[in-house]
Amino acid sequence: MMRLTTWFYLIAVLAISQLRDSFGAPAPVSDPRVREYLSPTRVVWQSDAGVGVVKNPDWLLRPFSGQITLDSRSGAVLEHNGQAPGVLLDFGRELHGGIQIAVADLQPASAQSKTVRVRVRFGESVSEAMADVGGEKNATNDHAVRDDVISLPWLGTAEFGNTGFRFVRLDLVDPNTSVTIKAVRAIYLHRNLPYLGSFRCNDDRLNRIWETGAYTVYLNMQDYVWDGIKRDRLVWIGDMHPETATIATVFGAEPVVNASLDLIRDDTRLPNWMNGISSYSLWWIIIHRDWYRHTGDLDYLRQQQEYLTRLLDLVIKHVGPDGSETLPGMRFLDWPSSENKEAIHAGLQALMVLALDAGAEMAAALGDPATREKCQAGVARLRTHLPSHGNSKQAAALMALAGLDDAEKLNREVMAREGAKRLSTFYGYYVLQARASAGDYQGSLDNIREFWGAMLDLGATTFWEDFNLDWVPNAGRIDELVPPGKKDIHGDYGAYCYLGFRHSLCHGWASGPTAWLSEHVLGVKVVEPGYKKVRIAPHLGDLEWVEGSFPTPYGVIKIRHEKTASGRIKSRIDSPKGVKVVR
Repeated sequence: MMRLTTWFYLIAVLAISQLRDSFGAPAPVSDPRVREYLSPTRVVWQSDAGVGVVKNPDWLLRPFSGQITLDSRSGAVLEHNGQAPGVLLDFGRELHGGIQIAVADLQPASAQSKTVRVRVRFGESVSEAMADVGGEKNATNDHAVRDDVISLPWLGTAEFGNTGFRFVRLDLVDPNTSVTIKAVRAIYLHRNLPYLGSFRCNDDRLNRIWETGAYTVYLNMQDYVWDGIKRDRLVWIGDMHPETATIATVFGAEPVVNASLDLIRDDTRLPNWMNGISSYSLWWIIIHRDWYRHTGDLDYLRQQQEYLTRLLDLVIKHVGPDGSETLPGMRFLDWPSSENKEAIHAGLQALMVLALDAGAEMAAALGDPATREKCQAGVARLRTHLPSHGNSKQAAALMALAGLDDAEKLNREVMAREGAKRLSTFYGYYVLQARASAGDYQGSLDNIREFWGAMLDLGATTFWEDFNLDWVPNAGRIDELVPPGKKDIHGDYGAYCYLGFRHSLCHGWASGPTAWLSEHVLGVKVVEPGYKKVRIAPHLGDLEWVEGSFPTPYGVIKIRHEKTASGRIKSRIDSPKGVKVVR
């Protein structure tokens, strides 16, 4: 009888499955990410004596098996004596995910509930984790909840959170309750990808900057390539250009890039602009050209041809009679330049040239001479108009890269002025690229050390949405309680959409130095799509040696350059079969 029942059950399951398929039910989607559990590395703070009771908080730094047992004698204890006790934990570096709290025992106000309530606050800085949502220095729950009250079960675990964080604060909420916590573990949610690219030199500050840029983008490779893991958990296609350069440098041809490019394409019906910003559609074109150079995947490029051709036609319509760009809608480069109309026009003019140049290159690869000629004609018209850069480093950089003005002159008059001041974390990458095009590699290295290195000096483990060297004097570190008399560099600064604690401290667009160091110092530049031919041309500046690896579709190129006593560079290059190296 049991066997017959089982047989009928299996038939029923099969029939239901077929019925579901006949109605077009979506297939299940697997998550390409992995979960890892990490214990905190230190207790940063606990509430003062008399403000609740906190016992044995260092217990939470111990490894945890993941399984609650009946031994409730040990653990960290929070007791609410009329005032809420709290503890702040540091997980050592920025992470994406949430937390797991394991409870050994509790004494609820109501014996029937068998739960207690705790308030959980995530922070990318200590000060953010200590702040209150709803007014304190723009602390907010938008994009991802970072401040909420949850219930903890007796002899069980609770998981909460999906955000970017390094610090977690726990406060017991209800009076006359206590809880014994066995563990608080970070749930580290990420793609388990090998770092194929690498970079090392005799300057450890540059090594740390390369690694931090790589890790910043690594954390933002989630469902798609996001811009930020706390805020801006979206595919912002313009912001994605530095990220794709870093992904190609560190991880190679990762399919998450294709998925992100396709998502925005399918979400943007022409004649609309991607993300509602005309320049971002230009970046989509440029990214596709760069990605094709990195991957050599002509089949994937062919999948873009229909949309790409129509988009290029739309762009060409916005070349005015005098050769000036006439892009409509939100006119945007980056936030620090957003109030400089001259700079925006100059930057958009240059981006139009770069996008149509990229379009002509892709049209040639796709065997479409008509589109190639239209793009080249559009570029010729755009080059008849020379806009003013408005003393903006961002605009000057794009003009140099587009060949609208002499790169050495723009570097001398604009980009090299005031050191790393007036850079932004996003367009700083293009300033570095433009200074390299002017032959000023040493100036770029100095900018990287000064600007991105200053974030590391303040405790950063990932690079920020924006940064300004004017913020640094008298600023406290992000991994400490702000000392009396010091400024809170997270809560007291920022502007536009990133004011105060809304400011993201893990933003992929800030990773430019990682790609730049591999391209210009290690010296790897693609010559033919897919790295069939690659140029190795190192520029060491004041460095003595550099070594590293670079991923290609054929395998990893391994490189070491050393500066001899005469100043000549001696190189050792190990390239995989299929890659032709030229010098």
